[in-house]
Amino acid sequence: MFNSNWKKLGIVSILALSLLVAGCGQAEQEDPDGGDEQKETTANVSEELEYTITGIEPGAGQTETNEKAIDEYESLAGWEQETSSAAAMLTELGNAIEKEEPIVVAAWSPHFMFAKHDIKYLEDPKGVFGEEEQITTIARKGLKDAMPNAYTILDRIHFDLPVLEEALLQAQQNNFDFEKVSQEWVDDNQETVAEWTEGVETVDGTSIDLVLTPWDAEKFTTNVAKIVLQQQGFDVTLTPVDPAVMFEAVATGDSDASLSPWMPATHGKLYEEYEGQFEDLGENVTGARIGLAVPTYMDIESIDDLEPKN
Repeated sequence: MFNSNWKKLGIVSILALSLLVAGCGQAEQEDPDGGDEQKETTANVSEELEYTITGIEPGAGQTETNEKAIDEYESLAGWEQETSSAAAMLTELGNAIEKEEPIVVAAWSPHFMFAKHDIKYLEDPKGVFGEEEQITTIARKGLKDAMPNAYTILDRIHFDLPVLEEALLQAQQNNFDFEKVSQEWVDDNQETVAEWTEGVETVDGTSIDLVLTPWDAEKFTTNVAKIVLQQQGFDVTLTPVDPAVMFEAVATGDSDASLSPWMPATHGKLYEEYEGQFEDLGENVTGARIGLAVPTYMDIESIDDLEPKN
């Protein structure tokens, strides 16, 4: 009787174990790591996006890079880029986030969009969008000897990316009045300014010219530099120019310095053209980059997570 009961119990246990193993095997065969579900999710998202990247102006450098990504990524096969303007792209991004809808946009840092919205870059396994860049300070030959105080301040100026993007958001909220926002930032960050000017003697009206490209981040950082130098007694002129003119002006000594060059990619060719004719003081902003970005509520991390148009 005792042996009989144990035999029955053993048979039941074996059958239960067999069913359990069979069930697990079937589940693993159908979807071993959730891949089918993930594929369906990304396919639905891509379809909902109508296989469209929301871009910026036609002819912009990033617009061309986005087209290159469409050509090189299998996941973007059949996709199109909708071009209009940066302002239109930002409006579409804001509307999508308000409704918690999916969207893929052309993005770049530093930019206030990252301070205003919870968005993230999609990973770029093929490296189409390049590596992170830094914004660099350059000075004319001889500035260190002619204006050692200005040279020291320019050499020390540095902004963390989140701090800069928050300032750019403030500028956007103040109709891009960079003089006002820069002055407010200097007033609110006297400890940082004190570090930049420590041990630097004041001057009495020495003139200095800074050239800058007409981009928002550079408008802010250069206006901050202007205010700090003015507080040290310098008479500062800001001259907006195109990137090629920026390097030429500093290289020839027509201007004293610039906080605007993006390296190593964006302005790399111009840097090489004039290399040796100016001094490189190093980075003033790190983490600059371009790429494709999505709201953080979208459950994708990479360009490869998207699906081609059938």
